[in-house]
Amino acid sequence: MKRSLSLPGIAYGGDYNPEQWPEEVWAEDVRLMREAGVTLVSVGIFSWALLEPSEGVYDFSRMDRILDLLHANGIAADLATPTAAPPAWFFRAHPEALPVDRDGRTLSYGSRQTFCPSSPAYREAALRIARELARRYADHPAVVMWHVHNEYGCHNAECHCDTSAEAFRAWLRDRYTTLDALNEAWGTTFWSQRYHDWDEILPPRATGAVPNPTHRLDWRRFCSDALLALYTAERDVLREAAPLTPATTNFMVMHNFDALDYWRWAPELDIVSNDHYLRSTDPESEIDLALSADLVRSLAGGPWLLMEHSTGAVNWQPVNRAKRPGELRRNALAHVARGADGIAYFQWRAARAGAEQWHSAMLPHAGTDSQIWRDVVRLGADLKALSQVRGSAGTAEVAVVWDWNARWALELPSQPSEEVRYLDTVRSWYEPLWRSGVAVDFVRPDADLSAYRLVLAPALYLVDDAGAANLTGFAERGGTLVVGFHSGMVDENCHVRLGGYPGAFRAALGVRTDELFPLLPGETLGLTGEVPAGASATLWSERLRFEGAEVIAAYADGPLTGVPAVTRHGWGAGTAWYLATQPDAVTLAALLDRIRTEAGVEPVLDGIPEGVETARRRGQDADYLFLIDHGGRGAELRVPSGATELLTGERIEDGVLTLPPGEVAVVRHPR
Repeated sequence: MKRSLSLPGIAYGGDYNPEQWPEEVWAEDVRLMREAGVTLVSVGIFSWALLEPSEGVYDFSRMDRILDLLHANGIAADLATPTAAPPAWFFRAHPEALPVDRDGRTLSYGSRQTFCPSSPAYREAALRIARELARRYADHPAVVMWHVHNEYGCHNAECHCDTSAEAFRAWLRDRYTTLDALNEAWGTTFWSQRYHDWDEILPPRATGAVPNPTHRLDWRRFCSDALLALYTAERDVLREAAPLTPATTNFMVMHNFDALDYWRWAPELDIVSNDHYLRSTDPESEIDLALSADLVRSLAGGPWLLMEHSTGAVNWQPVNRAKRPGELRRNALAHVARGADGIAYFQWRAARAGAEQWHSAMLPHAGTDSQIWRDVVRLGADLKALSQVRGSAGTAEVAVVWDWNARWALELPSQPSEEVRYLDTVRSWYEPLWRSGVAVDFVRPDADLSAYRLVLAPALYLVDDAGAANLTGFAERGGTLVVGFHSGMVDENCHVRLGGYPGAFRAALGVRTDELFPLLPGETLGLTGEVPAGASATLWSERLRFEGAEVIAAYADGPLTGVPAVTRHGWGAGTAWYLATQPDAVTLAALLDRIRTEAGVEPVLDGIPEGVETARRRGQDADYLFLIDHGGRGAELRVPSGATELLTGERIEDGVLTLPPGEVAVVRHPR
């Protein structure tokens, strides 16, 4: 049973850490929260040392006063288990619970997430504090949701200690049953790696040469599952005390964080939530934001919560830039546009001390006489005006295949090219769809694809037989499938599929490759055929021949001159395309535009100028069209006549909406 959040409208707030401030500040906090329209705050995330100052000795008096104060002021609490930061006394009593890196170094406490995920002592202590919190606050009227831990795996996704080694062996026994099956899956006859006793198997610690790829892949799977087991254990303790209160934990979908297989995690959460921060080095970080939000919505299967983002600069990048004028509002509403039913920040009040003292907040160091504060208050009013949007869903007819196992395997050592990176490839395919205003979902390889016209698999290096059959079957039944280079190459055990590349997709694509020719950094090849003038390609090429497919583009120069680079093949009632290289951005956009047009996929709104983001949420009796001007030029847009712009309340009688530079509009129109 999935439990829902019992709050009206779009939730608004952030992490609240009143324990970092004198108690006389608290009254000002809640007064300003009301002024800003805050409805939900996360509390207690890093308070273990205060709640349990010594083992088995608890002090809940401060938390009692905090929750009572919030409830008296109409502000709901997302109460956290504080298990992301065990106190010093715990490590003094249990030094064996400290994590060990792959080089054998034991890390010290004094930060956060400095524990071994497989430590029995940590698990016992974490469940004990979670149980005490649950018993005390299960019926507190302020508590509407449990926040389990915080950002699992952010700093301790892997621990290579002996305890972890034993847990890994147990996980492998469960997966393979016999050593013969494990040796076959891992290909251990290579380099004399065959195991004759389970105790011979270690984590993939630092070694003198390239580690076994399947060993390393299974280790990544194990590490994700080990942390998931901690989450479900805490969640179950909370459910015992409060069976109807929803539980969540904050994912970290983007920013090269790839430690956890969130397809396995998402079904275990009542409410999927995510943290998202912009990269200062990304000149178009709004695209990363949209991709992240679409992926989280897909994980959730519907609306979700943005648990953390920033009002301005963060503190952990080499250069931490402030947000541009209006960017705070555009970022937040872009998340809402793509399914967020809650908007929250880290954190409410900017810290004076500690590792995150230079991280922005809703209430900055400058106080209320600041642009951030004015933006925060304005956003609160915006979210209140959008309350009816809550619960509405997305409308995508395009699916992009995203798989953490494929990502882990692709980025293992000794690939044909280290220049090929999973996230870069997926984003390069997502970006032209975003620019065209085409709605996108993300799916697993084995997902139900019946709702889609077009499925893209940009970087599916690893795929099992069932996933491959599901994707090619989608084309066979009348859909359009597009496969990117270096996809379908290995099975779930990282074993190369023999007989020619691209392995699992060879028949459906109507092609066969016998040798790969990855390009050097900066090297390009010209493309000719049904592509824009001056088309080029980077990263990858391969000696491909067509076996039923038609050639759309070929290499214009280099050792593979005349060899097909882009192909199209009829497969059953549908079509399968293959991009055997990485076209330049203009060429890739032209190809994907052609493919989605042939597949019958239309953008959310026609005539969208460059720099304007569009997204649609669909309610029971109306659609909500979000229009966000990132380009700063403004636009006049055609929208349905008689629609209403929710942020201003204006009715659009003539169907022409004027979007001012850098602004956002949300248009409601009945269906």
